[in-house]
Amino acid sequence: QVQLVESGGGLVQPGGSLTLSCAASGSIFSIDTMGWYRQVSGEPRVLVAQMSLPDTANYVDFVKGRFAISRDNAKHTVHLRMNKLRPEDTAVYYCYAGGTRTNALAPLRDFWGEGTLVTVSS
Repeated sequence: QVQLVESGGGLVQPGGSLTLSCAASGSIFSIDTMGWYRQVSGEPRVLVAQMSLPDTANYVDFVKGRFAISRDNAKHTVHLRMNKLRPEDTAVYYCYAGGTRTNALAPLRDFWGEGTLVTVSS
């Protein structure tokens, strides 16, 4: 199986920055897409940013120009640099590994981390 472990969440003041990191481990042959979703209590989980092989990044409009995603395919890690944070960015952020194969013939599967809380408040 594949495990995703996030780190880097915490409390930050409005206008501040945080970097979230996620490392995938286990039996990994390939991961097509790695990215970040976020969820506010009582609301659906929504995409924030993702990066698909070979090197295509996508961002939702509300983070464009403020967040930057990066990925190390060899290490199976993904990072989210969040700048100019706003109170409305407060949420649990989940790491996502989509289109994952544990070997060359295995079916594609998706995996999620347990989430890391980001709180933007003064």
